[in-house]
Amino acid sequence: MNSEQPLFEFFVKPEVEHAIIHGDSLNVLKGFEAGKFDLIITSPPYNIGKSYETKTSIEAYLATQKSIIEELVRVLAERGSICWQVGNYISKGEVFPLDIYYYPIFKSLGLKLRNRIVWHFGHGLHASSRFSGRYETILWFTKSDDYIFNLDEVRVPSKYPGKKHFKGPKKGQLSGNPRGKNPSDIWEIVVRDWERELWNIPNVKSNHPEKTLHPCQYPIELVERCVLALTHKKSWVLDPFSGAGSAVIAAIKNERNAVGIDKEAAYCKLAEERINALKAGKLKMRPINKPIHVPSKKDKVAQTPREWQKDLFSNNGNKT
Repeated sequence: MNSEQPLFEFFVKPEVEHAIIHGDSLNVLKGFEAGKFDLIITSPPYNIGKSYETKTSIEAYLATQKSIIEELVRVLAERGSICWQVGNYISKGEVFPLDIYYYPIFKSLGLKLRNRIVWHFGHGLHASSRFSGRYETILWFTKSDDYIFNLDEVRVPSKYPGKKHFKGPKKGQLSGNPRGKNPSDIWEIVVRDWERELWNIPNVKSNHPEKTLHPCQYPIELVERCVLALTHKKSWVLDPFSGAGSAVIAAIKNERNAVGIDKEAAYCKLAEERINALKAGKLKMRPINKPIHVPSKKDKVAQTPREWQKDLFSNNGNKT
């Protein structure tokens, strides 16, 4: 769907599961009815000079983003959530953590922060004058205290499922939940292990099965966890900076309706192609429960080269 077509066409056709809208997010959002979406999940431009953004001052960047966030809060349902996934803005070697700058914007609009989730990934650009960045954050805000949270969708196996109450009126009875326990707010997602807060999900680089032409594509797996926990089936999900369409795909895959908005026509076309591939069962994606790759000892490129060993090991074989 492009910006010349009616914006509400997809809302009045119950058989339509998604819409990809080509246009400026702020302008498009103004045409949406209030309270439509149960989940707004996105990764906004970071102001780092990618091909789809114009780098500006941090102050001007945040002012523009605040205008968009105001509209997002308006279209968010009372029981809805916003998941805002960001990294860092770098200027002259100085790091500006965007989640810290965004927090007061959301807070000033009445939203409440429920979790600050760390997404860790093992690959990225190597820095030379500071430690290499290997994480981004997701700020999960809700509009009210009565919000959708499907705990059973994200429970983890109990460490001691046979544990029993040792005193009181329930003495001798099992103390845990048969479906598992509530995970903490640090998640390490490896084979559906959500027990820790560190979301260890590979980012989409050249060897990732989901890689497309988009330079800052986030994995479908990352969005799915938010979709499962924060929406119901048939809920509406919105991504105002949809890029390659990963959020829309994650929503459709889990029986949610979805809308994606992007100002780049090429990305809108790409998103539609990926959605069509999903419906045809041909979309390549990383399974939600696939473990992170661990190289075997037979993998030569994963071993320390012999010519380096003299420099790395000394003092009778002890590592320096």
